[in-house]
Amino acid sequence: MLTRYDQAASRAAAQVMGQYSTSFSLATRLLRGRVRADIRHLYAVVRIADELVDGAAAQAHTDPAAALDAYEKTILAAPQRRLHTDPIVHAYAITARRCGFHREYLAAFFNSMRADLSQREYSPSELQDYIYGSAEVIGLLCLQIFLAEEDVSPADRAAMERGARALGSAFQKINFLRDLGEDSSTLGRTYFQQAPSGRIDEATKSALIAEIRQELATAALTIDVLPASARVGVSAAADIFAELTNRLAATPATVLATTRVSVPNHTKAWLAARAVRRRGHSNLPPPLAGD
Repeated sequence: MLTRYDQAASRAAAQVMGQYSTSFSLATRLLRGRVRADIRHLYAVVRIADELVDGAAAQAHTDPAAALDAYEKTILAAPQRRLHTDPIVHAYAITARRCGFHREYLAAFFNSMRADLSQREYSPSELQDYIYGSAEVIGLLCLQIFLAEEDVSPADRAAMERGARALGSAFQKINFLRDLGEDSSTLGRTYFQQAPSGRIDEATKSALIAEIRQELATAALTIDVLPASARVGVSAAADIFAELTNRLAATPATVLATTRVSVPNHTKAWLAARAVRRRGHSNLPPPLAGD
């Protein structure tokens, strides 16, 4: 009975990822074994927390701060119980126990989510702290999943941690650029001081693109050090976001405030297939196969 519920909870988490991100859904299909399910479990919790602060709670006439506080308490305590009536929390708890998630990473994440409820503008140092909590620690939690059953040297672990943080930071900055208009007009947030009210000039955009590309390059140096179970999926995700970066670079700065740049699904599929060819193994599922 419990095993069947475990499986149902895992499928529920996969549905959350499928609803919100075609990029991560595709890349996650290229992960192997339990790693694939664990990443989906983590993503679902992160996405729900993000939704609480981005308007879902308010639209439901619920205090977002109280909802986030309650959710944080639930998530931090989740690994201590074997059964949860919330299937997403249940699936997450399975992963958190197996992978030994660091509590300080989770606390940093919820602190960044909490900042979105009250902070409208960020100084460079505040933005660095925000990105650490909202994105870099997610990379570190993913790495804990990848390495849960691996024996790696301290040097390799340190290198992979640098890569995980760099990739998380790059992903976040890419999303900031593509969501400039919505973040400013709908959510009232300005993450980049250089882009007040969602407006950005070409010089500022180019500087941010250069930062992103440097972080993607830093992450790329460590992908081949990752366990085989994670290598292809991470490579595919990095390639999809690198393509998104190229499209942002080619989009005039004045257009970014009103247009959300994206990568077409057929291009994502091609990039995923390329990742399989470059780093894949014969026993990996095909890029677009169902689970």
